[in-house]
Amino acid sequence: MKNKLDKFFKIEERGSSITTEIISGLTIFFTMAYVLAVQPSAIIGFGPHATFTDASGLLLSRGALLVSCAVVTGIVTIAMGAYTNLPLAISTAMGTNFLLGGLVQSGQFTFGGIMAALLISGTLFIIVSITGLRSFIVKMIPKNLKFGLTIAVGFFIAQLGFKNSGLANFDGGLKIGDITSPPILLTLITIVIIAILQAYKVKGAILIGIIAGTLIGIPMKVTMLPASLVGLPSATEMGNLLFSYDFRSLFAHVPTALVWIFILFFGDFFGTLSCVTAVGIKTGLADKDGNFPDMDKPFLVDSIGTVLGSATGNTTISTFIESTAGIASGGRTGLSAVVVGLLFFVAVIFAPAFLMIPTAATAAALIIVGFSMVSTFTQFDFDDFVEVFGPLLLIFMTVFTGSLPAGISFGILGDVLMKVVTGNYKRVHPGMYVVCVPLVLYLLV
Repeated sequence: MKNKLDKFFKIEERGSSITTEIISGLTIFFTMAYVLAVQPSAIIGFGPHATFTDASGLLLSRGALLVSCAVVTGIVTIAMGAYTNLPLAISTAMGTNFLLGGLVQSGQFTFGGIMAALLISGTLFIIVSITGLRSFIVKMIPKNLKFGLTIAVGFFIAQLGFKNSGLANFDGGLKIGDITSPPILLTLITIVIIAILQAYKVKGAILIGIIAGTLIGIPMKVTMLPASLVGLPSATEMGNLLFSYDFRSLFAHVPTALVWIFILFFGDFFGTLSCVTAVGIKTGLADKDGNFPDMDKPFLVDSIGTVLGSATGNTTISTFIESTAGIASGGRTGLSAVVVGLLFFVAVIFAPAFLMIPTAATAAALIIVGFSMVSTFTQFDFDDFVEVFGPLLLIFMTVFTGSLPAGISFGILGDVLMKVVTGNYKRVHPGMYVVCVPLVLYLLV
């Protein structure tokens, strides 16, 4: 079995080991396990209620949304690992789920209407992926922007950590949180633990830190022990999520619906691009221009995942930037992703136990991972302002808007504009002018 795994995933060839890949998978899982708690809340709200009835009368259950998310995440992540041989985990994208959940909660669209929009968006993704157009778009983006993407992802991950932990307060202006509060104090303790372990080059430092933070959080009353270790929703609750498409609700608002389909399509594209580019560069699998072979493979799995997600009541399925936590732990192959997927299957039954991991612990891991991503700054030639303007604009817009799609849009538009106005238009791939059109439309709508 060991030899078969090594041969299939090319583990030794990529300088890794089965143990390292398992640790990487565990690290990714514990870093992104929060999705099981967040996804149901994103759709039906953070209140104490366990159910929500949408505008069409469809009953949505928090438990059913959690289980569906876990099952689909397990399926598509295993598919990603086996098909692409990359340490990429894939699940319901954070951000998009809150946007779509807000539309459902406000009654602007029914839950089925949102699922119908996702079906169309995901189908378009499949078509574009099969034709190779997505790979063409990625390859025509200059490497300076790809390095900028990696750095932006690092800052974005760190920002999530600061925001989720409360260490930084983003409401009414950026300011530090109350560092004497138990959750923030636990975040700081966990950061120190992970940092010390990494300084001593301990393998699995992030995973050990998350576990340690969870245990320390028990006497601090930050880690809440679950009342029950197991629990499953009813068949009726699960059935309400399956193939709940409501095209009538979607097309009752045609102009708005088309805009949302475009936003879903665009956001998923660049969300996946950000993560895949960062992973390619950090694993050393990318070439000197920031590309790596078979770029279409992760895109295809991602797009199929969105279609599968729409059929099972899940919002946009996208590659998770938390995958970089596993890479920081040494993960280099798809075996890491397979481990993540299997753990999500286990979480279907033991979800309450996995959800006891406090946000403070996972937030600390995200902050540390963010540190490791910004090292790509050394790839920039700061003497060539024409080349660094776009990437820096990308990074700063991502940091100060908290939106990767917005940062990427401004970064690409800024890069093209700077090269054109300075007479360096020959550095711009012709296809980049075409890409700029939807980017402008995206920012305007």
